[in-house]
Amino acid sequence: MNSSIRIGAIGSLVLTVILLINLSWVQVFHEDEYARNPRNSRNFVEAKQIERGQISAGGQILAESLVDEQGFYQRTYPNMPVSFAPVVGYLSDRYGVAGLEQGFNANLNGETHATGSRFLRTTEKRVGDSLELTLDPQTQATAFDQLDSHGYEGAVVALRPSTGEVLAMASSPSYDPNGVANPDGAVAETAWNSITSDPGNPLLNHAAQEQLPPGSIFKIITTAAGLQHGYTPDSQLTAESAITLPGTEVQLTNYGGQTCGGGGTTSLHQAFTLSCNTAFVQMATELGDGPLRDAATAFGVGAQYDLGLPNAAGSLGELEDLAAVGQSAIGQRDVTMTTMQAAVMAATVANDGRRMEPQVVHRIISPKMKTVRDFRARQAAEALSPDVADQLKDLMRSSERNTYGYNGNNYASKTGTAEHGEGLAPHTWYVAFDEEKDVAVAVVVKNGGGLGDGATGGRVAAPIGRTVLATAPGAGDQQGGN
Repeated sequence: MNSSIRIGAIGSLVLTVILLINLSWVQVFHEDEYARNPRNSRNFVEAKQIERGQISAGGQILAESLVDEQGFYQRTYPNMPVSFAPVVGYLSDRYGVAGLEQGFNANLNGETHATGSRFLRTTEKRVGDSLELTLDPQTQATAFDQLDSHGYEGAVVALRPSTGEVLAMASSPSYDPNGVANPDGAVAETAWNSITSDPGNPLLNHAAQEQLPPGSIFKIITTAAGLQHGYTPDSQLTAESAITLPGTEVQLTNYGGQTCGGGGTTSLHQAFTLSCNTAFVQMATELGDGPLRDAATAFGVGAQYDLGLPNAAGSLGELEDLAAVGQSAIGQRDVTMTTMQAAVMAATVANDGRRMEPQVVHRIISPKMKTVRDFRARQAAEALSPDVADQLKDLMRSSERNTYGYNGNNYASKTGTAEHGEGLAPHTWYVAFDEEKDVAVAVVVKNGGGLGDGATGGRVAAPIGRTVLATAPGAGDQQGGN
């Protein structure tokens, strides 16, 4: 009898120990995994009982939680919801969370102030932190309208070169997050089905997540590599209409098969101004793959940033031989960049060669209006010496004036027209900066914006970028909490 009791007691003790180990394993090591599982209905109940923090920009409330008749909080997006949706995101009972709503979820739902295990804590009277964004509402509205009013698919990013603060991050097509967040399941489902069936993929933040061939805007990086390795704006390069890629019989031509200012040879300054492919192929193949890769890395190609938003890295691709180097030097072959990376590239030149980390959140504020976290300017890399940056500024000013003349501004720019598939209209690009206002911009309009094979960066993307540059506030003019 004593033996049976002993065995039973030992067995009970072993089971109790196993239960305690399992509970500890779950709560200590896998708490997030289970608590954040989308099938955990507790998440939805918890979210409804929390006064989630606001998201605002320039004094405009972009997201807030309002209490309904049942005492549950519902998420709404009251101002410019379509313009800001790819950045702000949504919070939905049915479809989860996206954008900054997801990236700063722990702050917005007050979790960062809660204590104890997530399984045991109470949600009573829990209030979340609020986010103030760096985005300027007028610049954001202008950027989105410039895309949307023309029916373009693409993106615009404007930022401050000196700090990395993003002033606009527009993505088209977009969507209204109020439909997805609607507490009426039928309304939310209708909105979701409409959005997800759109071939333009509105749920994708095209500015930060979509990687596209950059075309000739990449010549900024190729030129930087040359200037850092012995070339000068006066260096002589081929001006012929075509050049044979090393080790092949493949010829690469200038746009429209034109010579670069008459044929023979031309200066790097003239080649940049006229965007002559053949000159850049020659310079890049003389440099080799190392300088080009180093320059691309310094400018942030291949880098991702801690924005609280998903963002793609872009890539230079494999440079297995000099033919690949030549094609990559003009932003083709396997080279990809996001619009945000293109804006960072232009901003790096404007900021005397210093690449700043982009940021979309200015600060996090507690329910008691105290700053929980202040996002300060952070340098990511010293991409160029100030001397090389000054030379690139002059080249970009020459490129801008070759296309548009002076027109009373001091813009510096580069256009790009990127091939991306046989029979498809090119993607068109424009990157630029206004050094006096401390604003840089990048624009991409996909598939020629409806203009077909004749579409160019100068015709399609540049007018958008110039409008955004004119709209964006100068460094001392921005309103709100920025």
